[in-house]
Amino acid sequence: MSNCSFSGHVTEQLFGSIYLAISLIFCFLLLLCAKSLIVNGREITQYIGFWLAMAALVGIVSGSASAIFLVSLDFATSAREANPWLITLLPLAGLGIGYIYYQYGANSAKGNNLLLDALYADRNPIPLRMTPLVFFGTIFTHLFGGSAGREGTAVQMGGSLADQLSKWFALDKRHRRILLICGVSGGFASVFGTPLAGAIFSLEWMLVRKFRWESLFPAFLTAFVADWMCQEIWGVGHTFYTSPEMPGYSAASLAWVIPAGIAFGLAARLFAETGHLVSDLFKKVISYPPFRPLVGGVLVASLVYFSGSTTYIGLGIPRIVEAFETPLPWYDWLAKTGLTGLTLGSGFKGGEVTPLFFTGATLGNALAAWIPLPLSLLAAMGFVGVFSGATNTPMACTVMGMELFGYESGIFLGLACLIAYFFSGKGSIYASQNLEAKYLWRL
Repeated sequence: MSNCSFSGHVTEQLFGSIYLAISLIFCFLLLLCAKSLIVNGREITQYIGFWLAMAALVGIVSGSASAIFLVSLDFATSAREANPWLITLLPLAGLGIGYIYYQYGANSAKGNNLLLDALYADRNPIPLRMTPLVFFGTIFTHLFGGSAGREGTAVQMGGSLADQLSKWFALDKRHRRILLICGVSGGFASVFGTPLAGAIFSLEWMLVRKFRWESLFPAFLTAFVADWMCQEIWGVGHTFYTSPEMPGYSAASLAWVIPAGIAFGLAARLFAETGHLVSDLFKKVISYPPFRPLVGGVLVASLVYFSGSTTYIGLGIPRIVEAFETPLPWYDWLAKTGLTGLTLGSGFKGGEVTPLFFTGATLGNALAAWIPLPLSLLAAMGFVGVFSGATNTPMACTVMGMELFGYESGIFLGLACLIAYFFSGKGSIYASQNLEAKYLWRL
């Protein structure tokens, strides 16, 4: 056995120990949850019964919404690919989306930030109109060639639908917050097929330092119900990624994660700042909101026309898959960053996470020319690392990586996510995200 690497047996023991530790921690958290509820048989029974019903209901609704959305998105993508001329209509689509949001959207235009505002400041209930607005806005963005993702749509639909229950059941502030977390958990879990990451993302993204133990059980239950609804009941599957090639576990191989993680963190910051910069610029230059996506559509369609490539529009999943298999042009990640920032910053609708996957995977692919780690592993590290830095959710991204790529790569993915998180700075793709915890960590 090499002096600088573990044997397969030792590696297996290592991961077995990690999973045992995670299981023990999870049990401990559940005990703390029970303690926070004032360990009383009746209260615990009421708590479990209430959230079994509410979380299951939110899971069914959000999982079904994600299934309908994913099928519609596949149809829109296929239609655009079969009819490239649709891209020329992107400016008109932008004008239509902008006008509808301007006339009828009210505060729904804030998107994911509205969910965060509702959680932090207990604002007015999230309007039900957010669900159809973001649904059709995202579908039309993809149909006519915008560069956007899907997570934002699923999360907003889940949060909007879940928040309606707070009105119907007259829930107090505390229960409403948990319900919002459930909506985000169900939307994220079902749109990506990652229930563990969906639950952790909702807790880590929304609560930061103000974590509440009583949110744990509802978030996880909603995530699993939503994922089950989407995949098993509706039969809507997700992209399959092969497990990345693994190097030996050695000090040298782990050390190479550091420069890769730094690059992912800086790329995450660039992605976030690009979106904010474009948004601020359009608001400053164009006073009438519906004209912003009109102009943005002209610019995006022009870039696609003069480049002669549709690689960087839509979700870009085929390119993401390619990033795990073969060397790609080094500038792919920059092109996707710029085009997504222009699309979403000008007022089109959609999520940022899948473009972050694209940016990270292709950046990892490019780094394979300088960093002596397997190309597929670097792509996987970038896939979750850039996401971690841009959303400030390293725990959720690490778990997501293990759900998608296998637990064997967990150590590399976890290190990449943590390093990217620290080196991404104080920014976030979500302007309303509370980063107090990150500031304290950095002192």
